[in-house]
Amino acid sequence: MPPVSWSDPTSSATERYSLLLSSVQDYLDALYNGDVPLFERVFHAKGRLTSTVEGQIIDMGIPEYMKMVAGRPSPADRNDPRMDQVLHVSMPSPTTAHARVNDAYLPKFFTDDLTFIWDDNRWQIIQKVWHFTLI
Repeated sequence: MPPVSWSDPTSSATERYSLLLSSVQDYLDALYNGDVPLFERVFHAKGRLTSTVEGQIIDMGIPEYMKMVAGRPSPADRNDPRMDQVLHVSMPSPTTAHARVNDAYLPKFFTDDLTFIWDDNRWQIIQKVWHFTLI
């Protein structure tokens, strides 16, 4: 049973948690395969991506990120090993959820914090905050 204590007459907590896990997997699959259409489905149109890199705050919207993804070879294209891992998933309410995952775009190894919102009968990432280390 998911770690929640609310009830929703339109969708059970168990169903929503299952959909959340699917959305997390879709994110990891889109990242590894460079799948822009899947990314556009898993990210909310108003989503943001934020990090601090070398003392500078990076903040970008989904169109900018999709352009970046489309313009580079995917880890799958490069035959990189798949290094993703789901570290934590929580769903504290019917409309908010969080996942922490590890993934790689070599030589960078990332920890991503993904905040999801329930919109249009699905979970979508509204905020991605990441940190990377070189491996």
